[in-house]
Amino acid sequence: MELQLIQEKIFEIRGNRVMLDFDLAELYQVETRALKQAVRRNLNRFPGDFMFQLTKDEWTELITICDKLPKSVKYSPALPLAFTEQGVAMLSSVLRSQSAIEINISIMRAFVLMRQLALGYDELLKKIEQLEVNTNLQFSEIYQALTELMKEPEKIERNPIGYKTRKN
Repeated sequence: MELQLIQEKIFEIRGNRVMLDFDLAELYQVETRALKQAVRRNLNRFPGDFMFQLTKDEWTELITICDKLPKSVKYSPALPLAFTEQGVAMLSSVLRSQSAIEINISIMRAFVLMRQLALGYDELLKKIEQLEVNTNLQFSEIYQALTELMKEPEKIERNPIGYKTRKN
């Protein structure tokens, strides 16, 4: 399965990267109802940090900001379940088909890739901040030098430069 396709189905909700039940059902090639049923039969495997149900406000906000949700899902009265990376891993023990295992491996790879990209962004951000500090210091020094040059020089009595000629 193409990782890009899976990454498009990963959202950030409540500070967690999650996949929604209808997207997972599509990937696992089962009905959303069947996926939810399998989860409800094994609720003890899905604590709050593995899976949670979206609130009405969270769902409305997601519908508003995300244009890639299927139309059939947008108007469904049921609130979707959101599965964290650990919850998706636990789904493989609930859905036991061979295709579910293969899809699960692809999903895990997508989560890992996103985590690596996030770490790369943090490193890049630190380098940019360091560059800003260095640049600000250099501009400060240049500004001080220009300020000194623009000051009017003190008037000091000096001997003229050049040859002296005799006046008659």
